[in-house]
Amino acid sequence: MTDTNETMEIDLRELFGVLLHRAWAIILAALILGAAAFGYTYFMIDPLYQASALMYVNNSDISVGSTSFSISNADLTAAQKLVDTYVVILKSRTALNEVIREAELDYTYEELEKMITASAVNSTEIFKVVVTSTSAAEAEHIANTIADVLPDKIADIVAGSDVRIVDYAVVPAHRSSPSYTRNTAIGVLLGAVLCAAVVILGHLFDENIRSEDYLTHTYPEIPLLSVIPDMNQTKQKSGGYYGYGNSGSSRRRLSSGQRSGRSEAEAARKTGGA
Repeated sequence: MTDTNETMEIDLRELFGVLLHRAWAIILAALILGAAAFGYTYFMIDPLYQASALMYVNNSDISVGSTSFSISNADLTAAQKLVDTYVVILKSRTALNEVIREAELDYTYEELEKMITASAVNSTEIFKVVVTSTSAAEAEHIANTIADVLPDKIADIVAGSDVRIVDYAVVPAHRSSPSYTRNTAIGVLLGAVLCAAVVILGHLFDENIRSEDYLTHTYPEIPLLSVIPDMNQTKQKSGGYYGYGNSGSSRRRLSSGQRSGRSEAEAARKTGGA
């Protein structure tokens, strides 16, 4: 168990070293994918705007068809169910076609239904109608048209109902989506993760033996008989070939000295002889 833990620790350190060595590639990939995500979001995705209107559901005795029931002011669960009923009426074909006609829209009721969401606000009797569109003015126009049409439409279907406008929609000043910051951050993170995965997989599946440390740590029971040096690295470090770098330079320097001494000796012998 101890050996396994030590081996895992060595492997993690080795992988960390590989990632650190390739940090420039990981950063470059993160920047490239982040820029690509930002460019795609900015140029290819249409910004969306949301406008919302608030309406209040009056809790009174109401009847749907031949069935009548009473809702207490303190019964928020019943109010939530009533809101759900009104949402279904809002998304019906007849209600949406009336909104299209009043707002003079070019959408079909299926397309308009996808643009509308409605739900209760914190499980209260107030529900919010949200319209999402690529145009801020259009989103506001549709939301306010729904606020004008929906109370009468609900009154025609649910006897005794009372829906009142709490707040009309306004033209949104900011887009609701997409988020340039979020998409760019996702691109940066994705680029870094993918590049790191490629670097790690490339290292794990690399069958080349690049150092004697790999052999001594991976196969400690097998003795290392000899090592073939890297002639290029040795030549750069020592200024000569392996085993002859410094000595080769010394030999060259000694050879120059020997030649100088030999010339002086020959000159002295010639002088003495003369």
